[in-house]
Amino acid sequence: MSHLMIFGAGYSGKAIARALRGKMEQVSGTTRGEGNVSTLLCQAIAPFIFDGGALSEDLRSELRGVTHLVQSIAPGASGDPLLRLCNGDLKSLMPQLAWTAYLSTVGVYGNHDGEWVSEDTPCRPVSVRSTERVAAEEAWAEAARQADVPLAILRLSGIYGPGRNGFVNLEKGTARRLVKKDQVFNRIRVEDIGAATAFLIEAHEGGIFNITDDEPAPPQDVIAFAAGLMGVEPPEEQDFETAELSAMARSFYGENKRVSNAKLRALGFDFSYPNYRVSLRQLWDDGVWRDE
Repeated sequence: MSHLMIFGAGYSGKAIARALRGKMEQVSGTTRGEGNVSTLLCQAIAPFIFDGGALSEDLRSELRGVTHLVQSIAPGASGDPLLRLCNGDLKSLMPQLAWTAYLSTVGVYGNHDGEWVSEDTPCRPVSVRSTERVAAEEAWAEAARQADVPLAILRLSGIYGPGRNGFVNLEKGTARRLVKKDQVFNRIRVEDIGAATAFLIEAHEGGIFNITDDEPAPPQDVIAFAAGLMGVEPPEEQDFETAELSAMARSFYGENKRVSNAKLRALGFDFSYPNYRVSLRQLWDDGVWRDE
């Protein structure tokens, strides 16, 4: 029986579950607290509490039947929480495991001054969180090798979609148009994360894949486009150098690159939302921009 387990069934994890509905005979997922249990149940995801510290007996029992695993929980200073708890031995927890995915980030590439990067580009992480991601990718590669199962490392760009987008920020009054010369970011619609994962499962593919849109773009242009669709004035542009920003927000702008999705496209995958204009127009026209 096919059984998908999503460690960290949050925004992306739930999109993956939706993409695989009807394709997996059973879907389970973890959440940190009781408050999210009803949300998972409503989406036909069997819920299990996992705070990263210990595996309950119920969760251990569930894992014994898992055939497909998606790990979306971020690592910390002590490494990946799941690998730590099984000492890197995936089959000791999941003897039926046949395929696994690790959700990473394009932040592992670091800064490339706006140049294009691909899966073959060496990782040059800048931030602590991206350095931890590189270490987690390497640990997952070794664990998958020992378990003799394909591992798909999905490097995700900036995630957005229903409930998390420029329209919501404009409505809340939190949208900003920060301008830094030549700065661009890639993005990815959350439904395309789900679809790409389902595609790789069906193809039984392993490897590193950039899960990202076709068109890296200046962030201020995305907000302006969203404001135009809403029929509201966009916020005034702010110079990045003089804007008041948190250290984390400022660190994002220290990484400037264009991320290629050519490898995944070459396998035959088509993105439903290849750029922010197609995506934002669909969210607005279909009235689903507030939904999550």
